[in-house]
Amino acid sequence: MSKGADRLSLGALPRSEAVKLTIALSTELKAQLDAYAEVHGRVHQVPVDAVALIPHMLAAFIARDRGFKAMNRR
Repeated sequence: MSKGADRLSLGALPRSEAVKLTIALSTELKAQLDAYAEVHGRVHQVPVDAVALIPHMLAAFIARDRGFKAMNRR
């Protein structure tokens, strides 16, 4: 197993306040999200529902988006 094979981009999930939002996903993306949730649960030894991952994935995406950061500073 390679050095990075036992790590995921998304770390353990913190608790936070939430606002409910409804989204529609393709069946392929939902299947990938379910698979990611299963792996995330194994890596962090805490079962997680795929729906719980979405806000954390979006936050991580926005935090890493250099273009958004640059435009947001203007």
